[in-house]
Amino acid sequence: MSQSEVINHFAEKFDLKRSQVKELFEELSNLASNEVKSNGEFVLPGFGKMVLSERKAREGRNPQTGETIQIPAKTALKFRLSKGIKDSVVPKK
Repeated sequence: MSQSEVINHFAEKFDLKRSQVKELFEELSNLASNEVKSNGEFVLPGFGKMVLSERKAREGRNPQTGETIQIPAKTALKFRLSKGIKDSVVPKK
């Protein structure tokens, strides 16, 4: 689904204006980014959790030359899906 399709879906479902739905998603995005910056994580109940993850420095290879290179440490943002979402999309065997 595209962004406009998602906005249209919620606008029709909850009888809201498109601008209100768009504003709601923008506020959710701002809230999530502020929480991750201050606490290192943001939980969206029923969906999952956004967390900051520290990656260590490591050695890698340049695929063209085969030369060994140093890859620096960095901070990455990860989203961990909730168990409920995982099980609804990919059921257990």
